Amino acid sequence: MKPIVKIMRSDSEILSTFSTFKQLRPHLTEDKFIRKIRRLQDNYGFNLVAVIENDEVNAAAGYRIAESLAWGNYFYVDDLITDEKSRRKGYAKVLWDWLISQAKENDCEQFHLDSGVHRHDAHRFYLKGGLDITCHHFQMSL
Repeated sequence: MKPIVKIMRSDSEILSTFSTFKQLRPHLTEDKFIRKIRRLQDNYGFNLVAVIENDEVNAAAGYRIAESLAWGNYFYVDDLITDEKSRRKGYAKVLWDWLISQAKENDCEQFHLDSGVHRHDAHRFYLKGGLDITCHHFQMSL
């Protein structure tokens, strides 16, 4: 069976992505995951997608389309992760190509994501995928 990208809408579909997201976001808890995704969807236009093959989630992403003075209409990838057991099998490329096509279909002027400084394999993938490092992101825990 060929991998497909699917928009995850139902509670069971959303929950099926949890173990993959947990690898990127270890602070997440399963009991609050669906509620958190629903809040993001309702308040921020968050979309959750996954690469599915043989009824298994192999990669997942969360994204939103927004507008700002700095970037105009832009596509922002909040989360992008390939399941540990599915890495180096082309699933990230399937998801990446789908995300880029969605940005273009939605007339986005730019495509953005932030990535932790320690994620060197991801950085190589993003650079190979056509992204440039254009800024530093600063934060403060409160």
